[in-house]
Amino acid sequence: MSLLLALAMIADPAQPIERCGYRIVQSYPHDRTSFTQGLFWENGHLYEATGQYGRSRVARLDLKTGKALAQTRLPADQFGEGITRWRDQIIGVTWQGGVGNRWRIKDLKPVGNFKYAGEGWGVTMVGDALVLSDGTSQLRFFDPATMTEQKRVTVRFGSRPLAMLNELETIDGEIWANVWMTDMIVRIDPVSGAITSWIDLSGLKQEAGVRGSDSVLNGIAWDAKQKRLFVTGKYWPKLYEIALADCR
Repeated sequence: MSLLLALAMIADPAQPIERCGYRIVQSYPHDRTSFTQGLFWENGHLYEATGQYGRSRVARLDLKTGKALAQTRLPADQFGEGITRWRDQIIGVTWQGGVGNRWRIKDLKPVGNFKYAGEGWGVTMVGDALVLSDGTSQLRFFDPATMTEQKRVTVRFGSRPLAMLNELETIDGEIWANVWMTDMIVRIDPVSGAITSWIDLSGLKQEAGVRGSDSVLNGIAWDAKQKRLFVTGKYWPKLYEIALADCR
């Protein structure tokens, strides 16, 4: 929290950046061995990507039980990171290997891979572009068919670049991003990179009953049909449906 609060203090006072709280709507079981890196909702199920060498996977999950209905393991030398849906595929990236993967969404079977420069953290689709976070303050936009980079946008909290953007989700045209090692989600204008508001999820990790520096908030999924927002974290035994509070 200290990083975001410090940024809030130096943001332009004439254009304050709104802070939102939250309330828990419902909680669900989550596999506490999952080092959650990517999360999205599609057609009645959660899809999750996990990290760690030799333990990374992409899986279709049952919301009520948290159990994997189908899964595919990544090669042992790949550290899985974010995933997103594109057409009939799931596209995923890896941490430092510069390798991305494609799976068929219907059965999670591999259908190819690709190379890219730099690290991979989170991914999401914004319109026809795949957007990648890489640990810096920049979001990188790619053609998902060819993985040719198209442009970069610098994310700013007020006048200051904000790095450590992790898992990404697109909600109503905005990019929502976990900020690694904080209890915060920031909402980003994908055109300008400006942070329009931030969500303070302080206390949720404690409610989940987890400790340790690795067990951080990470994972955002949006059920567009039912307007449900889900969040979880690395090694958390719970996944939460939440609603925003005390903001517009």
